Amino acid sequence: MSVRIGIIGTGAIGRDHARRIAQVLAGGTVVALADANPAAAEAVRRDIAPGAEVFARGQDLIASPSVDAVLVTTTGATHEPYVLAAIAAGKPCFCEKPLATTATAALRIVEAETALGRRLVQVGFMRRYDAGYGALKDAIARHTGRPLMVHAAHRNQSVPGDFDTPMAIHDTLIHEIDVFRWLLEDDHVSARVLFPRTTSRSHANLRDPQIVILETAKGVVISVEVFVNCAYGYDIQCEVVGENGTARLPEPMAVQTRTGARLQNDILTDWKERFIDAYDIELRDFLQAAARGTVAGPGAWDGYMAAVTADACVSAQALAGEAVPISTPARPALYD
Repeated sequence: MSVRIGIIGTGAIGRDHARRIAQVLAGGTVVALADANPAAAEAVRRDIAPGAEVFARGQDLIASPSVDAVLVTTTGATHEPYVLAAIAAGKPCFCEKPLATTATAALRIVEAETALGRRLVQVGFMRRYDAGYGALKDAIARHTGRPLMVHAAHRNQSVPGDFDTPMAIHDTLIHEIDVFRWLLEDDHVSARVLFPRTTSRSHANLRDPQIVILETAKGVVISVEVFVNCAYGYDIQCEVVGENGTARLPEPMAVQTRTGARLQNDILTDWKERFIDAYDIELRDFLQAAARGTVAGPGAWDGYMAAVTADACVSAQALAGEAVPISTPARPALYD
């Protein structure tokens, strides 16, 4: 059967997900679209999903009997009401990261899903589906011994002018926060933030770059550079230092050239291209699970735990390197 999909939010990632459901993956049909900018939804219908109905409100899309499952790809601060509405309607919901921009909001989603007694929320932490991160996790298990430290970097070529200091946590570092829990099978217990010299490409509301230091329950210390205006490209780095050796995230495949007295290879600039295969696999996972009335992969609990750590990181931004403790709440049985 083909799962009838409604997409709320038809900006960059919403449009790209519509494309992959319509043109790349089997098992789903885009039947409904909604966006605060009606012209964006109309453009996706015209270019990608000509049979789709355009709704003025996301809540109306969720309530439509023609929609089996929902993709929420709006800005992070708007996710909570749409996800809660999907849970109330009993429809599988794929929510792009972050699940919510505060732990309090994410907890309300967990509580709603727990009260229902059925998992209906999948969060778009696509790095768990990336072949490179999968190989890194395997190397940790087989070769490096117990992890002791992690060194990582998340560098964007540039960000929009309204991007601010907390967004570097909620919209950027949130991927590392989740993937470290998954890689290390460990929870974060404290966070510190340090600010190096600020780049000239920043502005009054954005301190960039920043260094986040996380500690885990097992004693692993993680240092992450977040640099959202690095200018040279989109660059994701991760190295795990273990008792017996180190393991590094592989670089994306690129042709190396020798020309003009230079040895070089290209660096990607588009995050959608860097993780294009992972996006395909995670949406395929969602479509297959949604056909059974459920979801797969990282869920509401993972989104909540990421939000708990993100809140601590944002608090730490104001404390000049002081550590902020992170509490790990009891996990409901639904997520065991």
